[in-house]
Amino acid sequence: MSSTTPHSAPSTDKLNLRAALIERIGGYMIAHSIGVAAELGLADLIGSGSRHCGELAAETETHEPSLRRLLRLLVAGGIAAEPEPGCFALTDLGSQLRADSPDSLKNFARMFCDPLFFTSWQGLHHTISRGERAFDHTYGTGVYDYLAQHPETSMLFNEAMSEESRHSAEQIASGYDFPEAGTVVDLGGGDGTLLTAILRDRPGLRGIVFDSASGVAEAPATLSKAGLTDRCEALAGDFFQSVPGDGDIYIIKSVFQDWGDEESRAILRTCRAHMPQSATLLIVGTVLPETADTSAPVMFLTDVNMMVTTGGRERTESEFRAMLEETGFTVRSVGDGDAGPLSIIRAVPTSVA
Repeated sequence: MSSTTPHSAPSTDKLNLRAALIERIGGYMIAHSIGVAAELGLADLIGSGSRHCGELAAETETHEPSLRRLLRLLVAGGIAAEPEPGCFALTDLGSQLRADSPDSLKNFARMFCDPLFFTSWQGLHHTISRGERAFDHTYGTGVYDYLAQHPETSMLFNEAMSEESRHSAEQIASGYDFPEAGTVVDLGGGDGTLLTAILRDRPGLRGIVFDSASGVAEAPATLSKAGLTDRCEALAGDFFQSVPGDGDIYIIKSVFQDWGDEESRAILRTCRAHMPQSATLLIVGTVLPETADTSAPVMFLTDVNMMVTTGGRERTESEFRAMLEETGFTVRSVGDGDAGPLSIIRAVPTSVA
């Protein structure tokens, strides 16, 4: 007579753990779906109400049954809701994909869900194995050289960066005690979004947006729209070679994450060589905790994305302090979270005995 041992059913906790891992494995699917939705402009078409899938398919010239399945996935991902069969509305999360939203991340989604970056991430194993940039391995050139050679992609990238920095720009402008007069130099300042926020309510302050030719291309339009062209100029240049020498405050926001340690030290040495001894340097960016945790996953996503695309990295406070000390600066303060999710490191040139 044989006996069998019955298998117990998996516990709810175990099933939930499996589902959670499977969701994370499928993360690229929801990301790609968000990118397609942004390209199609679905959030703009849905607006603040709800729209039937048939209407959306007609307006986007897409295959209705396939579009409905895409929208259902966006519902599952918290981007949309389906209040009645076949009708879709936006959640608060999904509303950020609207171009007219003050919190819009539409172009950010279009850029970072683009095959340009998806294909780079397929080379993650190459990066982990060799310590080399997957982007360069895939496309045969660096990401910034690629953008310089593709103006339309470069414009979208600049728009994406402007969307990403809009809120932190306001928080920097209100959270740091800028002087009422003097000159603020924004190194790697892109389209001028940050300096616009800083100068807008300080009529005695002047500014310089400094970036590569492609990086600073949209800055004149931003400054003109804000009525700041009389006291803020856009300059193209290379911060590895030189930076404007007449500033009182130098801001470097979300730049060092793009570069490895050697390049970052080179940027700082250039700043130290050209900025006045009396000037202040503000580094605005992510400061990693000394040990990883789950409290702010975006900073770790960014860190590995930099590893894949630019060869850069995020850094801890101790790493920033060491890098600044090595290049002739003294850290005066580190304001964790002073710019929303970003921190502000204030440093000054080290006095020469």
